[in-house]
Amino acid sequence: MNMPSNPMPRLKMTRITKRFGGVHALEDVSFETYSGQVHALCGENGAGKSTLMKILAGVITDYEGSIELNGQESRFKATIDAEESGIRIIHQELNLVPDLSVAANIFLGEEITGRFGILNNRAMTERAGEVLDKLGATIDPRARVRDLRIGDQQMVEIAKAIAFRADIVIMDEPTSALSDAEVARLFRVIGDLKSQNHSIIYISHKMNEVFRLADQVTVLRDGRLVTSVPASEASPSKVVHWMVGRALAADKPRERPEISINQTPVLEIHDLNVPRESGSGRPSLSDIHLKIQKGEIVGVAGLLGAGRTELLETIFGAGDSSSWTGQMTINGISGRFHRPDQAIEAGVAMVTEDRKNLGLFTEMSVGENITITQLEKAPLSRAGIISHSNEAKAAENEIEKLRIKTNSRKSMILSLSGGNQQKAILGRSLLTNPKLLLLDEPTRGIDVGAKAEIHALLRELADQGLAVLVTSSELPELFAVSDRILVMCEGRITDEMTRSEATEERIMAAATAFADKGMLV
Repeated sequence: MNMPSNPMPRLKMTRITKRFGGVHALEDVSFETYSGQVHALCGENGAGKSTLMKILAGVITDYEGSIELNGQESRFKATIDAEESGIRIIHQELNLVPDLSVAANIFLGEEITGRFGILNNRAMTERAGEVLDKLGATIDPRARVRDLRIGDQQMVEIAKAIAFRADIVIMDEPTSALSDAEVARLFRVIGDLKSQNHSIIYISHKMNEVFRLADQVTVLRDGRLVTSVPASEASPSKVVHWMVGRALAADKPRERPEISINQTPVLEIHDLNVPRESGSGRPSLSDIHLKIQKGEIVGVAGLLGAGRTELLETIFGAGDSSSWTGQMTINGISGRFHRPDQAIEAGVAMVTEDRKNLGLFTEMSVGENITITQLEKAPLSRAGIISHSNEAKAAENEIEKLRIKTNSRKSMILSLSGGNQQKAILGRSLLTNPKLLLLDEPTRGIDVGAKAEIHALLRELADQGLAVLVTSSELPELFAVSDRILVMCEGRITDEMTRSEATEERIMAAATAFADKGMLV
């Protein structure tokens, strides 16, 4: 980006301060960006990034400080005011209406109407198709959002932001649920927007994305501005240090544990076949064989739509248990779970990738989100009566162990950052004392500091005997925590390797169903 010597900022936020109760979410933060600039906003979960952007987008209206757009002071009373001023936000937590179509979601609040105010659904469907084509997304505009995969829902969220006038586009972790191919397409769209003098505010914990895209990098820590510098004057290690206030230890691969050949597997699956649900867009599973031993971490790699989530949900009893064939054994006992509560009772816990819709009890506190599945069990209850002191102690223990940043266990779960919400869900799973932990994209949208903490926790839990099956779209994460890595493509396991045998090239070959011996079928 070639800026004039003294350009006027398109956006200037000055001395922004926001308190929630008595706690500063933001304190005296200033931020500015220019036309044709990609400005990366970095910081740990809870640093204040999303709060600052929600103020800019009109989501939060009660704050101290000022906002100027093109030199004119602006104060938004609602999101519609910000949108009319050319500001659009892509939220990390998807903000879609599940039971409406893709086209209806894209045009929500901006509907195309004909005579007498009647909705022109045909025009909206055609226009939505054009926007999705621009993103390279093969999504039917008529499809119901509820039936889409998380990655496709993320693309719909992005389409909403670029479908209308947007001088400033805020992208909050936009690639957290996207495949590599979708990320590449999004980057091309960002390049197009930049060349057309749009301003992009890009929030990400992924340093490779920040330094591929950004012209300017601003870092927040604990609600305060740490620094704002041209990307050319920064580096990934510098940004991480600014974010966390310390250098992080290298995320070294775990040493492979000794596994006895006579040991009974915690999980063993033979000939698992799950048919595709009609109209769901979800992949089928075919001829799945896998085994996980006590104290072992097994990673599952694959592209979007490979069937990783479906595999974990089938094990956990979250799908149609009557539809699959094959054999599953948990701790030597064969059978299948018809409901997740049966899986939990048998010592299986799962952390879903869909935090907002499937993981959180949004009207409850942090503590209640952690303890809810154990309220009817000792020591949280006795003779059917809940022990509030024991419940409080259990919640406090998980908050401390996972370093969840919250004012109190009584704080509402939605007052926490996305990463701390994820930690609370993980705490809920660990409170069940599982023998097998299923993790679906456990660090999606989590900052580098919290991610390192979760990786260390997984290693510690596995050392204590917990078996872990974890999916991740980030290969460095699988390399860091896994003892073995399975690769899936189109519902099949196409390769299996130890961590020492794993390379990015081998994994990507299997994930795209190609190998040296030819097409894997």
